[in-house]
This record gives sequence, structure tokens and C-alpha cells, in this order.
Amino acid sequence: MLFGGLASLISLIITFWTLPQISSDGRMPILRLVVLLAVFSMLMRWVLAGVAILIGSVGVLVGGLLSQFGVVYLGITVDPGINLHGGVEAALLVAIVMSSVSAFVGWVAYAGSDDAYVAEVMRVVHRRARKITPAPKTGMLIIQIDGLSEPLLNWMVLAGNLPNLGGWIRDGKHSLVGWHTGVPSTTPASQAGILHGGSRQIPAFRWYEKESGRVMVTNRGRDAAEIEDRMSTGRGLLADGGVSISNNWSGDAHRCELVFSRASLPSNRSRGYVRFFSSPQGAARGLVLCVAEMVKELHQARRQRVRHLVPRVKRGGAYIFLRAISNVLLRDLNVSLITDELVKGTPVIYCDFVDYDEVAHHAGPTRAESLQTLEGLDRVLGALQRIIDILPHSYEIVVLSDHGQSQGSTFLQRYGRTLTEVVDDLVDTTKEPVAAVGKTEGWGPVNAFLTEVSLRRGVAGSVTRKALHGKALSGEVELGPKDCPPEVAADEQVVVTSSGNLALIYLATTPGRVPLEEIELLHPKLIPGLATHPGVGFVVVDSLAEGPVAIGQTGVHVLKTGRIEGDDPLTPYGPFAAASMLRQAEMPHNGDIVVVSRLDHYTHEVAAFEELVGCHGGIGGWQTEAVLVHPSRWVVDEAPVGSDAVHALLISWLEHLGHRKDLRSSVETSVEA
Repeated sequence: MLFGGLASLISLIITFWTLPQISSDGRMPILRLVVLLAVFSMLMRWVLAGVAILIGSVGVLVGGLLSQFGVVYLGITVDPGINLHGGVEAALLVAIVMSSVSAFVGWVAYAGSDDAYVAEVMRVVHRRARKITPAPKTGMLIIQIDGLSEPLLNWMVLAGNLPNLGGWIRDGKHSLVGWHTGVPSTTPASQAGILHGGSRQIPAFRWYEKESGRVMVTNRGRDAAEIEDRMSTGRGLLADGGVSISNNWSGDAHRCELVFSRASLPSNRSRGYVRFFSSPQGAARGLVLCVAEMVKELHQARRQRVRHLVPRVKRGGAYIFLRAISNVLLRDLNVSLITDELVKGTPVIYCDFVDYDEVAHHAGPTRAESLQTLEGLDRVLGALQRIIDILPHSYEIVVLSDHGQSQGSTFLQRYGRTLTEVVDDLVDTTKEPVAAVGKTEGWGPVNAFLTEVSLRRGVAGSVTRKALHGKALSGEVELGPKDCPPEVAADEQVVVTSSGNLALIYLATTPGRVPLEEIELLHPKLIPGLATHPGVGFVVVDSLAEGPVAIGQTGVHVLKTGRIEGDDPLTPYGPFAAASMLRQAEMPHNGDIVVVSRLDHYTHEVAAFEELVGCHGGIGGWQTEAVLVHPSRWVVDEAPVGSDAVHALLISWLEHLGHRKDLRSSVETSVEA
């Protein structure tokens, strides 16, 4: 209260000093106004919380912002010692400026850290702690740090840059173990395994399905819903009372927030939304910090150009906005949603923080700005631990990643041509290949939120649908650049989809998986041309005689038998390469030809087929080296290989905590009844 009152006083002094539209009859009215603003703010928040169920999420967002302006307006009009000079527009201007200055002063006071919003959350938890009914069993909070590789986390811990997570590891409370993701090394594939044990349904971030003639994109709502239906058994990681927050998949959770596969389904109202959007340290602070984050991004991008850092990519356009959203608004919103579930005693909570992954894609996995986001996420972990310490029930915290990232100049930067253009020269067709490449990964959480809101009944849904008219296809909001072309026509010859340094090539008019022998007849230059290209490490294709084979410049590796002719093209990619590529080759809807980019011998850099300096999706470098940090009392005998193995490990820990229902006993009970 002392810090809040002081910040309000400073904000008022700045506003009175800078705006001629407002003045006071001495010092006492200003002090009275500080008290009035505090009282009105508390009352307005109660009102907003009460009507939140009627106005929905967007209503809470808009109402929260307007309420903060309204609080200022009421304060300056009620106090007789405050004088306004002008009409209604004067009061509106003063309210907007005062609210903005207040948010900025709060940010400066806390040096731009997360302490302001965390303090707000902590106050709420403290007030509710005595009234909370303790949960009967210890819960599990699972935090996913998207894109964090095990070598990088290990280095950050050794450097002492992560005082919270590193402290847990140093004092022996938690253990750090790396795990191999396999191919594809993407968030959708890894989360499919972690949450559902169904990673074999996803061959890449995007792929082409010949049966339907369309490109599937895993962070597009309608595609994600269809994919989850294919792999869900109803007994996912979050099946027994868990909640999924900001993920690709639901994990069969009863409640979901900002989940791509459930964006079109109604969700329960959450106090977390109300708390965040109605708090002065929430949305208002978030908007100020968003502007600061965008300015910071412009400065950091310019610094890379001035210093001639390589590799690098252009860092403009929508990414500037997406970085601000993911690193500020979504991060704090996730904290608020998680806190709400912790207070309820939800048995298991799984939340994905995409901050690091989004920045590392454009800046590079080990660049300073990327490491700063990890330090910010470490502060989030510390805050969540402090919140748990206040509660009458306990939680175990597990921190993991879904994949790492590999750095490198892109394929286009190195060779002046895209992979699709190279394929075009090698195929005997009159039509150009269709390229399915996009930069929409960062738009997924934003689109999921807007889709979820637009499909709701009531005022909020109606307003959102009208505001986004033309940006919604079949009810699904699709903001951002187009991820891929329209559905491929039946007579298109070749489709090329790219996911990091992994590309899948389809002969669209030839049904089924096309074998090597048939490809050689149809396009005799295609396989040799790709395998010998300096930007390609190897290609994988099915042969009628020996099944999937990896073909490099000077050798062949038969994946099923392990037979090698010449130089093994998989040797530079590590000991798991053969098993990973065999598993990926056997997935449904995999490409007729799988292409993996080159791997630099010394730097271990790859050449992404997308314009991203930090990439993942294939194999090579750190992208397949994910991490798992768990309580030390849970012993991990062997490092997991594949996300399905991580799923089994997490399930065993939930069983240990008593949170998995015994289906056999429930079936027997129902039969006896």
C-alpha cells in the first residue's frame, strides 16, 4: 500500500505539472485524490469481477482498461479541490495521461522487472489463503520453457544467471536431465507425446495429406482439433482433473485456457482473467511494457546490424508486436491463470511459456536478448514458488522443454535460392512446386485466444466477430501472415513443406507413399540432385527392396538393417539419428522424400529452410536436446528418449502422488452396481 500510494502520488504530481487542463487548490487535494483513486479502484475491481461472467474475456480486457480510466475520471471530478480547465475532453485527456503515467512510474519503480505484477498476485493469494480449503494431495505444476536446450540451461546454471531454477539444482532439491526429442523436434510433436503419448501422429510442424489434398498446420485451430481427435485416448496427462494453459493440445484436461486444439470450444470463466485485466499492475502496466519491449527489439535488431553479427535475419514486421505480446502480456496472463489454479488446488497444471523460443528464432539461441528472456522466466519460477509457499497445500514443480534450437544462416542466405526453387529445377514437370512455408508460429496463442472469444455467446463474442470480420474462416481467427497457400489443387505435381531444417516433399498426384524406384522413373534428377546439394545433409526415401534409406553425398544408410554403403550420412547427426529418422519415416502422412539440411562440422550450425536464425524441427545441433528438471527424490534411471517416454515418466509421478484414477477398479465397481 505504501509503494502503491507513493507511485500514485508521483504520477499525480507529474500529471499536474505537465497538463494545463488540470490544477489543484494546494497540496491537500492531491493527497485526497490519492486516497480516492485507491478506494474507487478497489470498488471498480469488485464490480468488474461480478459482471465478468456476463461480459466474457474480451469484455474483461476492455472493461479493465476502461475502468482504470474511469477511476481517474471519477476521482478528479468528485474532489472539489481539483479544477479541470476545458470540456469533457479535458477530463478524458487527464484520465488517459494519468493512467499511463501511473503505469510507467510503476514500471520504473520496479526497474522493469516482474515484481510489480507478482506483488499484486501475492497480495491476492495472501488475502485468500486463510479461506482456501487445503487440497488432500500434493499437486504437480509443470512449466514448459519452449525451445530451451539442455546444454544451454546447463551453461546458464553454471554461470549463476538463473538464481531460482539454478538454486533448486545447486541445493539438491531438483535434478537436471537431458532427453532426446527425436524427429520432428517441434512443439506440437513433443507436446503430443508429453500430453497424450501420441507423438507418432505428427511428422512435422506442417505437412501435406494426399487423401484430403490439404496442408495441415499444427497451430491452426481447426487442424489442431482434428489432429487431437486422432491421437487422444481420453487418458492424457491432464485427464484426471488437470488444466492445460497456453498449449497446443489439451492433454484431455477438463479445463483449457488458450489451447489451440480447444480454441473453438467454450471454456470456464477464470478469476485469472479478471485479476489480470482489471489490475493497475496488469493490463495497464502490460501495455506500457509492450511499448518498451518493442522499442527494445528495434534497438537490439539495429545493434546486430551495426555490429555485423552473423548469422542473423531481418527482425521487423509482425515479430516486433509478437515479441511484446509473448514476453509481456501472455507471460503475466499465464502467471495469473496458473495462480488461480494453484489456489483451487488443481491436481496437475501444465503451462507453456513461449518467450525464449520466440526471441531465439529471430535473434539466435545464445544471443544476449534470448538469454535475458530466460532470466525473466526464472523470475516467474521464483514467483510461482513463493505463491505455492503461501498456500495451505503443496505442489511439486517440474520444469521441462519440448525441444532445443539450432543456429545458422538460412538455406536462402547461403545459396541464394529456396529449397522449393531447387526442387523446381530437378523435377520433370511444367508446373512450379507448391511451397508450404510460414512464419505464423508466434501467432498461435493470439489466434487461439481470439478464436475462443469470438465463438462465445453474448456481447463479447458479437463484438469480437464484428471487429475481426474477414479474419475468421469457419469461425477460426487467423491473424498474421499466411502460413501456407490455399488447399492444393488435384493436378498439382509437387508440394514442399518446411519445418526448420526439415522439409517434406510430396508427389501430390501419386497416391500413397511413393517408393524410391518410382521416383527415379518419374524424376530421375530429383534424388541425386538433392543428396549432392551442398545445403543438404541427407534425404530419406522408401525403397521397395530395403525400406527407408538415408542417402548422402557419398554414402547410404539403410535404416531398418543398419547396413551402410560408403560414408554414413548420419554420423554427424549423433547416435540417435538412425533410430529417429526410421521412426519419422514410418509416421502416417510423412513426405515421399524427407530432406534434412547440412550440419557444419565445427559450429554445428544448420541451414533452415525457413527465414529463422534459430530453428528446430529436424535434427542437428541442439534442437533435439531438450531438458527435464524434476524433484530429486524422483529418481530417473535413464534419460528419456522421445516425448512419449517423458509422458510415461510424468504419469508415474502422478501415480506416486495419487492423482491417477484406477480405471479397472472403477469399471469393476460399475459392473457390480
